[in-house]
Amino acid sequence: MKDYKKIYEEWLSNPYFDEATKEELRAIADDENEIKERFYMDLEFGTAGLRGIIGAGINRMNIYVVRRATQGLANYIIKQGGASKGVVIAYDSRRMSPEFADEAARTLAANGIMAYKFESLRPTPELSFAVRELGCIAGINVTASHNPPEYNGYKVYWEDGAQFTPPHDKGVTEEVLAIEDLSTVKTMTASAAKAAGLYKVIGAEIDDKYIANVKAQVVNQDAIDKMQDSIKIVYTPLHGTGNIPVRRVLKEIGFEHVYVVPQQELPDGEFPTVSYPNPEAAEAFALGLGMAKELDADLVLATDPDADRLGVYVKDSKFGEYIPLTGNMSGSLLCEYVLSQKAAQNAIPADGEVVKSIVTTNLVDAVAAGYNCRLVECLTGFKWIGQQILKEENTGEGHYMFGLEESYGCLIGTYARDKDAVSASVALCEAAAYYKTKNMTLWDAMVAMYEKYGYYKDAVRSIGLSGIEGLAKIQNIMDTLRNNTPAKVGSYDVVSARDYKLDTIKDMATGEVKPTGLPSSNVLYYDMNDGAWMCVRPSGTEPKIKFYYGVKGTSLKDADAKSSAFGEAVQAMVDSML
Repeated sequence: MKDYKKIYEEWLSNPYFDEATKEELRAIADDENEIKERFYMDLEFGTAGLRGIIGAGINRMNIYVVRRATQGLANYIIKQGGASKGVVIAYDSRRMSPEFADEAARTLAANGIMAYKFESLRPTPELSFAVRELGCIAGINVTASHNPPEYNGYKVYWEDGAQFTPPHDKGVTEEVLAIEDLSTVKTMTASAAKAAGLYKVIGAEIDDKYIANVKAQVVNQDAIDKMQDSIKIVYTPLHGTGNIPVRRVLKEIGFEHVYVVPQQELPDGEFPTVSYPNPEAAEAFALGLGMAKELDADLVLATDPDADRLGVYVKDSKFGEYIPLTGNMSGSLLCEYVLSQKAAQNAIPADGEVVKSIVTTNLVDAVAAGYNCRLVECLTGFKWIGQQILKEENTGEGHYMFGLEESYGCLIGTYARDKDAVSASVALCEAAAYYKTKNMTLWDAMVAMYEKYGYYKDAVRSIGLSGIEGLAKIQNIMDTLRNNTPAKVGSYDVVSARDYKLDTIKDMATGEVKPTGLPSSNVLYYDMNDGAWMCVRPSGTEPKIKFYYGVKGTSLKDADAKSSAFGEAVQAMVDSML
């Protein structure tokens, strides 16, 4: 632990830090615990970059921490010989996002690296696209995704358009950590950077190319042309970046009846209509569902603030109710739709691949097998799916067909290397049009898929454990499970145990051990009988530990009952370790 009181005093006395920062810090002079929380450690520069609460201190998101991160990135880029390629910067609707993006651009420019900064907020997938489109060495995205309003973040992308992976994540992190004195970081004024030709504002030209690539993923325009006039879509961008691109692309491919939730339409970093802007949460849909019922809409869409994740409710016409689809459900449904359409066009190559994260439903394994596609598993985080696309391109082996992760994210096509809720919104509306030509709703299509492949039910329990004590509890849970593999979870027997940190898969009956074949990660996974499974990992973006699990039932009712019982067993296991 750092000498937090000493660093606190340094921030108060050093002329490098502005007066507003010092005022904020003086206000907590009598709060020892708050001083400790802000200064006991550096805000972790992890595998996704930075994410934290906005405020003064080394363990907070502020302009000084952003400058330091950018200086570390600049140092690494220069050592890699990539300074001439430049870096593209995007940001979302959160508090301080424009300011952090500007600070990053000015630090890059001060290091002689061209910064291409978007003129206003843009979706994460467009940033991913822009990195490759502009031929940049890296990208920076200022966003905290779906976190509460007091958070912001800083994600780094590498030249392939995906969030950075080894060795670049480690290399950049080492450069950032090597900067101990924040006042040594380079910066310059925006006007000087622009005058030097090192700070360029970008916008419409990239927008047009990105939208064209999203539209190119449509696999059945004929179905849209036939049915678009009879489909009603309610959409909410949840005060974020999705509003303009989602509406634009839906209109350009022919959907006329798109209704945007007015209270959530405009960008607002306070996210006033929700406690936090997460399309996984039921509250995010409260206003949209109200509109949908009035309009008798076919589906309700919600994108998170940086528009990489999509939540959806679909209408069950038999009962007139709107049913939420989890990320596993909507992703599997889109995978089935895209592959079925491509199969009808004989457009699935012999080496077709479907890529998913290890915590994603086994339903998609069955879908991939149904279309003779190879199923490739990656670690959690869409960057690993992006890395698989790059591997296919570099080796000429494998042909990417679809990629998804359970956290409401998928990617159709390879124009971007991160999940894209703009494209997913379009694809779900297209699928709704197609199934409507068969007199089916999206819910009918979901049920048909269950009947075809099996009634898979997946869930996740997130245990929030914040602060210093929380980190210790999370570590204790991982250590306990790592050192004592459970023989059973609920009524299911553990058949094999994977430890991605130790790179082992152990057969519990024979004791045989083989490697996982994936990079090292602090993740435990248990395969069980009757198609059940459980995976445990600390969250990479929030102070939580997550227990993912899945079962397979004989009907929707049976799958629900099995999942509920399994969830109770998981909670009991957690309670026994806290």
